[in-house]
Amino acid sequence: MLVDSHCHLEYEGLVEDQDAALDRARGAGIEAFLNISTKRAEWDQVVGTAKAKRDVYASVGIHPHNADDHAELTREELLAATHDAKVIGIGETGLDYYYDHSDRAVQQDLFRLHIDVAREVQLPVIIHTRDAEDDTLAILEDELGKGAFPALIHCFTASAEFGRAVIDLGLSVSISGIVTFKSAKDLQAFARDIPQDRLLVETDSPFLAPVPHRGKPCEPGYVRDTAQFLADLREEPLAELAAYTTRNFYSLFSKAAA
Repeated sequence: MLVDSHCHLEYEGLVEDQDAALDRARGAGIEAFLNISTKRAEWDQVVGTAKAKRDVYASVGIHPHNADDHAELTREELLAATHDAKVIGIGETGLDYYYDHSDRAVQQDLFRLHIDVAREVQLPVIIHTRDAEDDTLAILEDELGKGAFPALIHCFTASAEFGRAVIDLGLSVSISGIVTFKSAKDLQAFARDIPQDRLLVETDSPFLAPVPHRGKPCEPGYVRDTAQFLADLREEPLAELAAYTTRNFYSLFSKAAA
């Protein structure tokens, strides 16, 4: 059994066929799904889906693309949203300097706000980072100096040096279908050596469909294709990789295990 540790069930391309897509994933051996929010307006819907489906969980947070629209988000508002029983993570949050859809200082402030709440409630921070390795690492190091909090880098596509640094800080790393792309040689080299106890798998659906589904909307069930690719890459049986990535999910997202 596998877990899709990061999907967007409310997004166009998936929401229209949500129930059927989840059923197909269950048929493929996917036992749980973490439904991720990216802006305040999504929180109720994302949490509502999790409440309605026993194997779906939710996160609450603000994507860096949407930071400018949430510059006034308060710590109290985010903290209150974490209290629901099906909310098991905070995010996705982080820094994206590739598109720069939001002011970098606002992105950084919101990233730190998410971390501050995560430190209090000990829910994992789900981190998006693109073209922002130095600032992401600097914020993580500074905030960890104030007190521990669980976290992972989702849809990892950064450098191996950054990957080793965040693993050394105690973070986990989640790999998406990008690893199956022919152009992803550097990511494949890094993914081959991620310690077993730090590796998770995800789809980021409806985006980034893995081979052999390129060109289609991604579905949570496609996490099996990514897991199979990773197992072959790491020269491990799929059953072994499925077992430890699922164990890692429940260890990191301990509220789901509880």
